[in-house]
Amino acid sequence: MLSAGEASGDLHAANLFRELKKLVPELRGIGMGGIKMREAGIEIRCDSTHLAVIGLAEVAKHYGEIRQALRSMERMACEETPDLLICVDYKEFNFRLARKARACGIKVLFYVSPQVWAWRPGRVKSYGRIIDHMAVIFPFEVPFYERYKIPVTYVGHPLAGKVKPSMGKAEAMAKFGFADKGPLIGLLPGSRANEINRLLPVILDAAGRLAQEVAEVQFVLFRASSISDQLLESHLDLRGLPIRVIEGQDYDALQCCDAVITVSGTATLEVALSGVPMAIVYRLTPLSYWLGRLLVRIPYIGLPNILAGRHIVREFIQQDATADNIAGEIVRILRDRDYAEAMRRALARIKEDLGEENGAGKLAELAAGMLKQS
Repeated sequence: MLSAGEASGDLHAANLFRELKKLVPELRGIGMGGIKMREAGIEIRCDSTHLAVIGLAEVAKHYGEIRQALRSMERMACEETPDLLICVDYKEFNFRLARKARACGIKVLFYVSPQVWAWRPGRVKSYGRIIDHMAVIFPFEVPFYERYKIPVTYVGHPLAGKVKPSMGKAEAMAKFGFADKGPLIGLLPGSRANEINRLLPVILDAAGRLAQEVAEVQFVLFRASSISDQLLESHLDLRGLPIRVIEGQDYDALQCCDAVITVSGTATLEVALSGVPMAIVYRLTPLSYWLGRLLVRIPYIGLPNILAGRHIVREFIQQDATADNIAGEIVRILRDRDYAEAMRRALARIKEDLGEENGAGKLAELAAGMLKQS
């Protein structure tokens, strides 16, 4: 049984299941997820497409749907007693699901560690009581669990070695019809509907300013599979900007970008591994942000900065997330070659540190071992 509640988790769970099927051909998978998991052959009993929200106000708004999904997954676990429950990210939901499953005697593998090193470090003990094994994606996470004698394995980041274009840049430029006479700016507005509604307007405002200031600028927007065309078009139709829309994080197209405006999240690491300079944007409701600042123990939110241990990419958070600020940073990247090159070198070091290891393969080996012990 697998449980994933967001677009990134849906993709990671799908990749894991494919690798696990190679090791355990008779394997059957059920659970909660989206289109990627369904395509991988997992029987989706609970569609997570509308459950990916972040922030207290947003969670409260969708609380009924989330609670119903949790109750359904809890019943499924205890009635069908799978040999293994694999919880993929979606931490608060999966924490509760894991607790219920463990009480029903089901083994639990948790994948993508809650960021205990960033906030609520005391939660480590709680996870130790409800899981059998924690699979982490960054090597520095291991000591946090070993300190409390919680079984932990570093399996590598699921994107390591995966963020690769399938063709050269010139071929990709021709394929997508990008002109080579003006800069290309990538727009990554997120994979949650509430992110689109909250962040895409300011991203498009920044694009509008860039269109006025930068000659022959082009834009490509990467639409997550969890976002409907209708939702996206409701924002784009109001702007009249010449924006090419591409579904998914297409690495062939991403390599063509001279700079990217992206919301915080997994997308920032995909951009980093592509070596493209970026500006990170994020806003929450005032209450969610205020509580987050009380709890978070590190000065960054962007994965490239967290992994580098310093600010290598500008973050525009809350009141700093203005069209003028964002556009100004992109203009600097385009016009200050030394600045852009320093960012590219720092991003290249992150890619080198993460390596090329097949994270999904290592995770599948860990899961297969747990299945053999069941």
